[in-house]
Amino acid sequence: MAGYGVKLVRKVSSTRAFAKVAPHVIPAFDRAVHRLTRGRVLPSARMLPGVILTVRGARSGLPRRTPLACMPEDGDTWVLVGSNWGRPGHPAWTANLLKHPEAEISWRGRDIAVRARLLEGSEREAAWRAVLAFWPPYASYQSRVEREIRLFRLHRLPEA
Repeated sequence: MAGYGVKLVRKVSSTRAFAKVAPHVIPAFDRAVHRLTRGRVLPSARMLPGVILTVRGARSGLPRRTPLACMPEDGDTWVLVGSNWGRPGHPAWTANLLKHPEAEISWRGRDIAVRARLLEGSEREAAWRAVLAFWPPYASYQSRVEREIRLFRLHRLPEA
């Protein structure tokens, strides 16, 4: 049954209708539940691993908190996908990371200082293949937009 649920979510999340509604509903719900449970629960992470990214705004410099799906990797690194649900334009959090690569994630209830790096070239190609194997709907998101979806690798910073 769990396999069927994942297949259904993958199919639904690949649709244009989902791309129109989800960006307005899922992040707000995730932020509210995450705050109410003091970082213990992130509802969307029931399907895909997720983090709450806190990064300074590119223009404002103010902290911006964004719930995001992520692909955890071995060695305390995570890949973030700037898919914007297959909508035109890069999501704002990607511009924030480009300007302010030092950020923080809430991962499984722990706050972790990280540094983000935009992936390019062959490193991006390898990560993109891994991302598609991890969550195939990203392919449909890429097919709907002319821009190349940004991928970032987050590296844990040493604890002070």
